[in-house]
Amino acid sequence: MVFFEDHGVEEKESFETFTLINFNFPLHFHRAYELIIVNEGELFVRVDQKEYVLQKNDVAFIFTNQMHEFKTLNHSHISVIIFSPELIGHFFMNYKGSIPANNVIHLKETPNLQALHSIYHQKSFLYAICGNLVENTKLTPVEYSTKMKVFHKILLYVDTHYSYDCTLKAVAKHLQYDYAYLSKLFVHITNMTFTEYLTQYRISQACYQLKNSQQPIGDIAMNCGYNNLRSFHRNFKKITNFSPRKYRELS
Repeated sequence: MVFFEDHGVEEKESFETFTLINFNFPLHFHRAYELIIVNEGELFVRVDQKEYVLQKNDVAFIFTNQMHEFKTLNHSHISVIIFSPELIGHFFMNYKGSIPANNVIHLKETPNLQALHSIYHQKSFLYAICGNLVENTKLTPVEYSTKMKVFHKILLYVDTHYSYDCTLKAVAKHLQYDYAYLSKLFVHITNMTFTEYLTQYRISQACYQLKNSQQPIGDIAMNCGYNNLRSFHRNFKKITNFSPRKYRELS
């Protein structure tokens, strides 16, 4: 299973949870809603152009198609819930096309996600979160500029092609945009080059697979777009400060 990929693409009721320790994930977006719950430590979260620092029992409520990333600050133990809009259909229909002014809410206590074993418990929990959000912030119609729409398309291309030979030239050809324009746009929005972003995205996917599967390291490298195992190990250590084997042992 690949982390975050294609979640909520199909129009059906889905609810998935992950527990992550000291994890980072670069900018991405998807059709599903996402909750990022901090159980311990601190987490930097960026949603569109807004930045937050989450602490224990804070929750970031990410709406459909909102670009977001998160980074651990020193230490973090988080739970991530990714669920389809259909699971909270009434809320989705009322606020479709809107985003919250503030994506973060605070819970009085750490939720017991293990108790959400039925769809009724899941919906009850999610609607309580929705109620908390509506009571504490405004929801306004989303307005994305032409440049941000193009940037969305670049991220979507990476999400579907990172396992293969993924280059900005290929993106430019696919989107029928000038390569130099896309390169400048990407750096302007992310403060990194496309190649740097792609490397981070691939290594983040590899981290998740190392912790949540028993696949050989070589297979995971290939799953994440690396035909050269030496390059995979070099980039992995550069970003995580660990070798893939050591990272798996620490999980």
